[in-house]
Amino acid sequence: MHTIDMDLVEMTLDVMKYTIDRISNVTPELGSPKKEEDLLRIVGETITPEGIGGENAFKLFRDVLVKATVPIDHPRHLAFVPAAPTRAAIMFDLVTSASSIHGAYWMEGAGGIFCENQAMKWLVSLTKLPEGAFGVFTSGGTAANLSALVTAREEWRENKPEYARERALLLTSNGAHSSIKSMAKVMDADVILIDSEDEYLSGEDLKKTIDGLSPEDRDRLFAVVATGGTTNAGIIDDLKTIADICEQEKIWFHVDCAYGGGALAATSVRHLFKGIEKADSITIDPHKWLFSPYDCGAVIYKNLELAKKAHSQKGAYLEIFKDEGAQGFNPADYQIQLTRRLRGLPLWFSLAMHGTDKYKKAIERGIELAQIAAAKIQDNDNLELVRPASLSVVLFKRKGWNAEDYRDWTYKNHREGFALVTPSLWKDESVIRFCFINPDTTEEDIDKILETLK
Repeated sequence: MHTIDMDLVEMTLDVMKYTIDRISNVTPELGSPKKEEDLLRIVGETITPEGIGGENAFKLFRDVLVKATVPIDHPRHLAFVPAAPTRAAIMFDLVTSASSIHGAYWMEGAGGIFCENQAMKWLVSLTKLPEGAFGVFTSGGTAANLSALVTAREEWRENKPEYARERALLLTSNGAHSSIKSMAKVMDADVILIDSEDEYLSGEDLKKTIDGLSPEDRDRLFAVVATGGTTNAGIIDDLKTIADICEQEKIWFHVDCAYGGGALAATSVRHLFKGIEKADSITIDPHKWLFSPYDCGAVIYKNLELAKKAHSQKGAYLEIFKDEGAQGFNPADYQIQLTRRLRGLPLWFSLAMHGTDKYKKAIERGIELAQIAAAKIQDNDNLELVRPASLSVVLFKRKGWNAEDYRDWTYKNHREGFALVTPSLWKDESVIRFCFINPDTTEEDIDKILETLK
């Protein structure tokens, strides 16, 4: 398997040809899933004692299996939170894998970690956190949120050792990402979701909730999670007033910007994030609005040492990494994973190649596309904008339609290979949701999608 022979050379050429063709295609085929039994019938068993050969396996993937997937970078893929990795980032993802670098410790990965840290410096600068703040790349927002909240809980326990065996409690809003509740379950912590009369969480909402806690629950409270761009609607909580309350109450302040974090680079909306500079930790997903390949999240801490106390691992075989000759930044010390690939390398290369100004321009384009779409919707008698566009998200409805109509419309467009736009819920009502990430999406694409809603 590890021999370099003609089969390997030919397979390398096939892979590189596919890769070049794929990243050169700005409108890839909008594939769709097939039932597992259908794929098995077409492809057959692929893992056998003798192997089916590289050429055959690659042909099955290229001609059948990849067509049963939906490319996230299609310009008319506006569902969920799509992505649009730069060509440079995709190509360097190949380099990252080919280089076979373990990215947990400086001793093994110094050069690659240096590159990651260059990209991280830019991310940290966007937050305007105080000097000394820094972060590390993770597998995504879920791992980043968990890493931050574990750090917060350990700091709480350090200050309240009598609560070491108590279930911790965190507060967040109804609009928070599902990973917050999920990671609280992993941590065996309780969550209180705050209802707000406004569409965003405010310091006033937070203060009322804290004041309403029992003394026991107040003592269990270890963190508040605000959202810098909700996934469903692009709403940014009132970060400044929340930060003020957290500071007064001495509670860890975490901001989940997994989706919206890219907008920190956009001059047009940066003011909406005022107060984020007071956060104790922040989550950003470069694989969303910073044009990196999957999977690449990031967690940033105001105080790195607190993260190190929470996450640094010990083991006999790891002691070599503490040697003076191996000293440097060890990403494994600051998040939940020990083994890790250098997820930040593709982002670093793309930033180094293109410069941050082009990133800002591409992010601003997503915001602009949302505003363009909102204006077109308002001018269409069949459509109704249910709330103003926020960041790159637009929520609207087709007058007279119900949930089943939206579902059928989604399936029809997807089945025809035209677009993937899915419905969502807003205040218990079915709506259509656009999320613009890809700067290759055009005004014509918007028009064509809206035309299908006649």
